Amino acid sequence: MKEISVQELKKLKDEGADFQLIDVREPYEFDQANLGGELIPLATLLDNVDKIDKEKQVVVHCRSGKRSANAIMVLEQKFGYENLHNLTGGILAYIEEIDDSIINQ
Repeated sequence: MKEISVQELKKLKDEGADFQLIDVREPYEFDQANLGGELIPLATLLDNVDKIDKEKQVVVHCRSGKRSANAIMVLEQKFGYENLHNLTGGILAYIEEIDDSIINQ
């Protein structure tokens, strides 16, 4: 499974790169803090496969990296995706290492 660090994600965002960011957490988690990605909770992933790009780079994230890794495994095995990258450490790592201001107070 391909992975991307929070520093690499920040660089993609800063450069305005053409990539898709998918958040597989629950809506309440998204409301607490998010990276501006598209919310597709893990439980709804199979119903929303058509929303996930197969051409450009796609970064999938969750709280710590476990749910997003599960999502990527399913998408790769069942749907043949080859362009997915798991955000190492998830949003927790992003908050800790890059920007803690994304937390909604």
